[in-house]
Amino acid sequence: MLNERFRIRVRRRLGLPVKAPAGWSAGPPDFVGVGTQRSGTTWWFRQIIRHPGIVAPWGKERHYFDPFWGEAFSAEDREAYGELFPRPAGALTGEWTPRYMYDPWALPLLGEAAPDARILVLLRDPWRRFLSGVAHEERVLARDLGRSNGDYLRLMIRHDALQRSLYAGQIERINTYFDPARVLILQYERCVNDPDAELSRTLSFLGLDPPESGLEVDRRAPAPPPASGLPSAVEEDVRAQLAADVRALVELEPEIDPELWPECR
Repeated sequence: MLNERFRIRVRRRLGLPVKAPAGWSAGPPDFVGVGTQRSGTTWWFRQIIRHPGIVAPWGKERHYFDPFWGEAFSAEDREAYGELFPRPAGALTGEWTPRYMYDPWALPLLGEAAPDARILVLLRDPWRRFLSGVAHEERVLARDLGRSNGDYLRLMIRHDALQRSLYAGQIERINTYFDPARVLILQYERCVNDPDAELSRTLSFLGLDPPESGLEVDRRAPAPPPASGLPSAVEEDVRAQLAADVRALVELEPEIDPELWPECR
């Protein structure tokens, strides 16, 4: 039985309510989205939780496994993860933290804490994801870090953004820790072009039927990313790396349509 003081400390660390709604029970999540950053995951999670059979009272992202790059993962930690997912009887619940598939320690720990969860991945044109990732982190840098050592941090931002856009190795790791039959890989562009069909596919993967009244699909999508601002030779090299990775990804996951990612041909 999880120590109550430990449970409260975990919830406070994550900024979550100390108590779950009355009458609800908690347990490991039914589904977890693991990637990728700046690929429309907030938009798509919002579509999923409109289904009456799904609840997400504490929002989209937990970032639960972030600290364990430098901390041991105990049995209490494993149990505490499940305590973060209350739901009423018969309902499904889950989260979507886009960096889980990127951080090398997160996937094996997720496999321990939620071995039966269905895994969702949303991928975007890698070049556009790279640009959006750089712009996002630059905003964080300007807001939180000021100009201290700014040039080095901007270098790290671009390196991080490129690595996040190299999907093939990350998908290989997902398939190492989870049964591929329990993993659904979506393309952001497909979701934008045909949200009804892709939402139905997502709900079916989660074991849910579309509601009889139908779901109102929000067709608004994130704005396109800005220009790269990279020197032409650097941009050409980054695009070449991304194109090679897309080819490797398609070999792993033939259902990926590279025609939807013309920036990476």
